[in-house]
Amino acid sequence: MEPRRDPRGALVRPYAVTRGRTEPRQEIALEAVLMATPTQAAESRFAGHDKHRIATVCEGRAQSMAEIAAYTRMPLGVARVLVADMVAEGLLTLNTAAPAEGFEERMELLGRVLSGLRRL
Repeated sequence: MEPRRDPRGALVRPYAVTRGRTEPRQEIALEAVLMATPTQAAESRFAGHDKHRIATVCEGRAQSMAEIAAYTRMPLGVARVLVADMVAEGLLTLNTAAPAEGFEERMELLGRVLSGLRRL
């Protein structure tokens, strides 16, 4: 059985999906972890086809930005804009990999660990 294909085909241009926007509302790293609860996934049905696809991919399992783009077969730029919108709308939960505070101290510590490993 063939996988279900999008009836819109390749006719919909990426800028049409994002309404002409090329930059997301907030920067989300490629490795940032995103999830959708069953409630968020259900609410996403009213946000549009593409957002619902993203929420379905993230429902109950953590996905990175790169995985979302790959699983939904969306260009990464389009996925970044839609995911940022969904986080702002409360349709996805974002868990960043980098801490907001103490970043410099952590980088210094990692540098010391790396130089210690090199000396071994």
